[in-house]
Amino acid sequence: MAETRPPDDTLWQSSEKQDQRGRLFRIYNQYRLVVSLVLVVLLFVDLDGVDSRYRMLDYYQASVVSYLALNLFIALLMVAGFKPQQRHVVWSILMDVVIMHGLLLFSTGISSGLANLVIVTVAAGNILTPSRMGIFYAALAAICSLGISSWSALTMDQGADDIVRAGSLGLLYFAAAFVLQNITRRMVRSEELASSRALSIMELEQINRQIIQRMRTGILVTDRFGQIRLANAAANELLSGSNQPNHNSPAARGNPMPLPLRRGLEQWLQNPLSRAEPFQVSPLSPMIQANFTRLHQERGDQILVFIEDIGKVTQQAQQMKLASLGRLTAGIAHEIRNPLGAISHAAQLMAESRHLDDGDRKMLDIIQRHSRRVNGIIENVLDLSRRQPVVSELVDLAAWLEEFCEDYRQTVNASYQQPSSIGLNIGQNLPLARFDRSQMEQVLINLCDNGLRYSQSHSGKPHIEITAGATADGERAFLDIRDHGPGISQEQRGSVFEPFYTTDKSGTGLGLYLARELCESNQAHLALLENGQPGCCFRITFAHHGRLI
Repeated sequence: MAETRPPDDTLWQSSEKQDQRGRLFRIYNQYRLVVSLVLVVLLFVDLDGVDSRYRMLDYYQASVVSYLALNLFIALLMVAGFKPQQRHVVWSILMDVVIMHGLLLFSTGISSGLANLVIVTVAAGNILTPSRMGIFYAALAAICSLGISSWSALTMDQGADDIVRAGSLGLLYFAAAFVLQNITRRMVRSEELASSRALSIMELEQINRQIIQRMRTGILVTDRFGQIRLANAAANELLSGSNQPNHNSPAARGNPMPLPLRRGLEQWLQNPLSRAEPFQVSPLSPMIQANFTRLHQERGDQILVFIEDIGKVTQQAQQMKLASLGRLTAGIAHEIRNPLGAISHAAQLMAESRHLDDGDRKMLDIIQRHSRRVNGIIENVLDLSRRQPVVSELVDLAAWLEEFCEDYRQTVNASYQQPSSIGLNIGQNLPLARFDRSQMEQVLINLCDNGLRYSQSHSGKPHIEITAGATADGERAFLDIRDHGPGISQEQRGSVFEPFYTTDKSGTGLGLYLARELCESNQAHLALLENGQPGCCFRITFAHHGRLI
């Protein structure tokens, strides 16, 4: 299939040719201006040894002065910004050929040194218009030269030497035309090839820039002192939470790298074989792994930094672990549930006995409670192993939250002795969000259940607050779920999202882990805020609604 060049490329090449023609014509006009000025000066200077036998002195003087005035006028037009077209160049060359032969006619004939200037004019014409028109310039010059020499031989009894000289000049005109046209064609082809390659390089550079900007791996170019030279959108998003670079962004050009990344760079400079430790720029940012390499192996003045969100790798490892655990649990669930059901049923039968004292009933309550807990652990692990694929859609977060809160209030009030309080605060200009409704409802139910339970145990009143807002760049939405419980200590904050970790003796330790897993499946990020306020505040930060899942 033949390659077709876009119209924009054709216009660009045409503009380049016009600019080049304008530059060459400007140089040629400067040459004409200098020649005409020298000819005028020679009229007022009496040089010894110069043949001053003019045939028509008055006509010669008038022609030289007029030629200078014409060239001055054209020069002023060029200074004013006039861009010559092809026809202007053709008429200028034809005019020069005629004027030069007129000066030859009015001066000493074909033997004058002005005949050499005609060769320059023919050569310039073939450079400016490398086509058949260049041969026409040579033919016109040869005809004019032969005409002047023939007229001189017939009317002024000149010898045949002028005719021979005119013939020699004609050969020179055609030789210059053919040679320069060949050279010019080669130069034009070389220039077109260079322009085509330059355009291809420019297109490749634009494609590479778009690829780098759209890569999910963050890329930074920095010097050995940690000053950022270049960063793509993924690096901005991983380091600052925004894919739009700004002056305050940690990945902005000219800013120093974040301190954890700078430490990794210093460690790598001391030992290039070492691997930087994963880090977080802020509690809300994902865990990041940085790899370093020199951009120029010879000089080594710039360093290329690859930044990756290792949450995906961690997620895959956890999924593999839970998938194995799920298969194991599925395999032994039947064997566990049969004796577990028998224990639970026996405990229920024993509870109906009238001969049990308070100590026995307390033991039966422990048996039943832990039987339910074991069954809940099995159910949660099986849910993780049977997770359905994400079916994402664009969601109006404000309307969805109002509907969720209304449904949740109706189902949760039966669990508490007093009505639960759920505050809903929705910010202005809330961006759209893209997620799976059912999975995100499961996350919110989990977080809200935890918040109400801990608020009830700590303050005696089940109360939580849900706040929806937009990130600093105004392009992504977030949800804050805040409770009024005892909070989480600094030592426990790093473990709350680990599977089977819990501070509640009756819990399974899989609720928050499952919530974070579901958020990551929807390209959202669940984090525990650390803002010094009482209670706990979990934030769900959604991905940009234009990003496909």
